Amino acid sequence: MTPRKPGKGKSFPKVPNASDPLKQIHEHAAGIDAHSKEHFVAVPPGSTPAGFVNPSPNLPPFVRVFGTNTADLEALVLWLQQCGITTVAVESTGVYHEALVAIVQKHGLAIIVVDPRQTANAPGRPKTDVLDCQWIQRLHSYGLLRASFMPSPEIRQLRAYQRQREMLVRYAAAHVQHMQKALELMNCKLPEVVSDIVGATGMLIIKAIVRGTRDPLRLAKYRHENCKASEAAIAAALQGTWQEEYVFELRQALKLYEEYHRRLSDCEAQIEACLQKFPDKSEGKALAPKPRKRSKAKNAVRFDGRTLLLKMAGVDVTVLEGIDETTGLVLLSELGSDLSPFPTQGQFTSWLGLCPNHRGSGGKIKKRQVKRSASRANQAFRMAASGCHHAKNAMGAFYRRIAARSGGAKAVVATARKIAERFYRLLTKGGDYVRQDMAHYEQTYRTKLTKNLMQRAQELGYHLVPITPLIS
Repeated sequence: MTPRKPGKGKSFPKVPNASDPLKQIHEHAAGIDAHSKEHFVAVPPGSTPAGFVNPSPNLPPFVRVFGTNTADLEALVLWLQQCGITTVAVESTGVYHEALVAIVQKHGLAIIVVDPRQTANAPGRPKTDVLDCQWIQRLHSYGLLRASFMPSPEIRQLRAYQRQREMLVRYAAAHVQHMQKALELMNCKLPEVVSDIVGATGMLIIKAIVRGTRDPLRLAKYRHENCKASEAAIAAALQGTWQEEYVFELRQALKLYEEYHRRLSDCEAQIEACLQKFPDKSEGKALAPKPRKRSKAKNAVRFDGRTLLLKMAGVDVTVLEGIDETTGLVLLSELGSDLSPFPTQGQFTSWLGLCPNHRGSGGKIKKRQVKRSASRANQAFRMAASGCHHAKNAMGAFYRRIAARSGGAKAVVATARKIAERFYRLLTKGGDYVRQDMAHYEQTYRTKLTKNLMQRAQELGYHLVPITPLIS
């Protein structure tokens, strides 16, 4: 059977000879299988110091087991140095590898964190902790392991504070639900007449209830002037049954909500101090005026985050559609301002999980779903895209066009990818970002669509003639 010739214009990679052996790229590589109580470490056979006797006689001489205390990790790094190790690979296992990575980096050794899926896909291979660390060491020596993205220690410190802040916001939100439940159990319909029970009107009324006020007319006097519901409507909704046990539940939930917000203020102070430690890359640039002034979101940061993010990154990421101070803080704390580990914007969006993961065979694409991702940066870009649903700009017009054709879920992914591409270009190339208005985008899309239709008609032997609108 004659082999099929490659198609015109296609380039096929050269297939290596099956008889060629794998070449070692990292001769002095080690592999570590990390756990909560102990780490299994494998080095190349024959690299151990002369006269070395393994404390564990049932293990090979080039495999050792270390504890996870700080002194044990220091001893682990010392043994790696004695064996002449220059690079280390460790599986990403929860948070158990974090302290190990910090200590290895402190002593000047190169270390990569590897996705466990890269080492697990070997069917039929016996799996034990001792064999796992040897397998990781072998793959790393051949250069077959790809390092996961890991920002600098300074960014990781900022990321820890930011993730703590997100956790506090979630916990505070849970106690808002507890307050709503307690009010409903007392048949107090405050959530039905006030859009946000922790807003100006709602908090004053809840605090008054906790202090002992039960008169609906007196409670309704706490209505803020901007509240849409009238005093009469609020008073009618506040005729509760006031059972003692549910008032106690409301009091507990209120105290916990306020305590989490106090802790949230402390956390934001740490984030602000951490941002001020970064060198100023803004070069004296002034912040561009926002296209439209909006009231701050309820869970927005309560410091001048936009100025600090400009100094940290050298560019103002909040000029991008859908990205405000809080979203920009999430993105820069997760990714940092140095995106050099991603050579192209395509690789960046692929790592984020915002581009189709094509699965094809026989010239047909079987699946093109995006890969699942728990990345907080992925979620932040998706939230930014969701905010473009009703936006009167080019990104909003793009979102609505994709949503009309393919549905809202795909529109979110497609718009998130566009925002991520702009984020990548802004950080890697700098410059001023100019938002495209909706009318210009729609005109450009209409021109492109008309050109494609005319070209298609000519291929089929037709000629398109535009219709001149009649003037009445």
